Amino acid sequence: MRQQAGGACRSPQLKNSREDYNEHENSVVDVGSAHFRGHNRSGAGAAAAASPATGAAIAGMTFFIAGSNPGGKGGDLGGLEGADRHCQQLATAAGAGGKTWRAYLSTQAVGGAQAVNARDRIGQGPWQNFKGEVVAQNVNDLHGDNNKLGMQISLTERGNMVAGVGYTPNAHDVLTGSQMDGTAFPPGEDRTCRNWTSSTQGAAMLGHADRKGLRDDVASRSWNSSHPSRGPDGGCSLNDLRSTGGGGLFYCFAAN
Repeated sequence: MRQQAGGACRSPQLKNSREDYNEHENSVVDVGSAHFRGHNRSGAGAAAAASPATGAAIAGMTFFIAGSNPGGKGGDLGGLEGADRHCQQLATAAGAGGKTWRAYLSTQAVGGAQAVNARDRIGQGPWQNFKGEVVAQNVNDLHGDNNKLGMQISLTERGNMVAGVGYTPNAHDVLTGSQMDGTAFPPGEDRTCRNWTSSTQGAAMLGHADRKGLRDDVASRSWNSSHPSRGPDGGCSLNDLRSTGGGGLFYCFAAN
């Protein structure tokens, strides 16, 4: 599939932005959201934050955006194994750990390894968010035009909205390493931060969690394949990911 250039996204600064950056969790979320109150910079009070979601809805959650980057290492997630482990840990802490969680990430066929397609590792669906809202019925629906992904629906494991276009800093860039159909890129040009092991050199394909960008085109509206990362550290550091409007976050799906 041909990749359309979505461009890096930098939001205009808003004087009264309700968004806040949590240094402790390496995440950026909308703390003014009705889904999450009482958050602060130290991360204290997060577990006690009020939410309209019921315990049953949270236990039934099968999709979320990881609310933090593991270890603050940007594109170095410890490979697919490390990314899956992070999804599982976050889900468990949120009360939805009784499932097998997988990161929506592809890897490329390099160094003798076979490519892995993100779409092939996340189960069959349907998937629902923190509030019990269905985001997609199945794999084809997820990669079609009718999925429900977007800023109001693509919530973190705690029910937070990820800051998107209109918030400063903007954190809507989500790591996927995937083409729009959920398959891996061919070997050659790095699109996975060296299969999720590099925090310096390389590049990761990014999607837009809010499905908005600098232009109103297909790539800018793509939740999983908008533009590659870049930056002064080589393209894969957390600083690099922040510089184009991200936070090193990625999608997590329950595979069973």
